[in-house]
Amino acid sequence: MRVVHLLLVVALVGGAWHLWPREPAPLHPDDPRNETGERRIVMLAAEWCGYCRKQQKAFELADVRYRVLDVDTEAGQRAMHALGARGVPTTVIGQDVIRGYDTQGLQDRLEPLGYRVSF
Repeated sequence: MRVVHLLLVVALVGGAWHLWPREPAPLHPDDPRNETGERRIVMLAAEWCGYCRKQQKAFELADVRYRVLDVDTEAGQRAMHALGARGVPTTVIGQDVIRGYDTQGLQDRLEPLGYRVSF
């Protein structure tokens, strides 16, 4: 019986431990989210990428303020690695990462910032 009580106590403490709030893991120094805060935008792109050009054109037509990191540069490669990204475009909006040419994901995150982008 004591073993059952001990196991019950251990299970309750272990369960409560996982509910305890923790600090989020620190970001890698090269992660663009270190610079974006809640509202800034960084797009990881490549000159040779058609979807990147298409997204950049839509951003420019909607007057979206953003920064481009070319993945063919050392800084761009480091940012890709820090995000675990495997392709372009990869767009960081605030602390959210949108992978690929995800027009709905981009619109969902850009509209609260006051941007109306037509893709």
